[in-house]
Amino acid sequence: ILIIGILAAIAIPSFLNQTSKAYDASAKELARTAETTAETYATDHNGSYEGMTAGEMQKYESTLKSCPNGENACFSSVTLVGSKGEGYEVTTEAYKTADKFTIKRTAAGEIVRTCSSTTTGCKGGTSSSW
Repeated sequence: ILIIGILAAIAIPSFLNQTSKAYDASAKELARTAETTAETYATDHNGSYEGMTAGEMQKYESTLKSCPNGENACFSSVTLVGSKGEGYEVTTEAYKTADKFTIKRTAAGEIVRTCSSTTTGCKGGTSSSW
């Protein structure tokens, strides 16, 4: 019984850590889907992101479900970047960890990925890139 208790003490925290990573991976994947959807929107609108809203993106991609939805990850927001909407910023959130993952396309076309966490879900800190 002592051996089983020791093994459980080692295995349970490891298992819980893996489930947090799974929720975060789901949110990262959804952020990448939102990025692709934004690019598709721009292709259909002569290279412009103007007029792109969360509702418009959800018309293109039905898996971008708004928060909260009780699934592994949800689509938090889309924000236009630049004076004429030359870029965008999409944010998703992991369900149980509440970690937020953002992909930003600057007006110059640079892609920046950031993470923010209330705990230490972003590479061991409360914020980082991914």
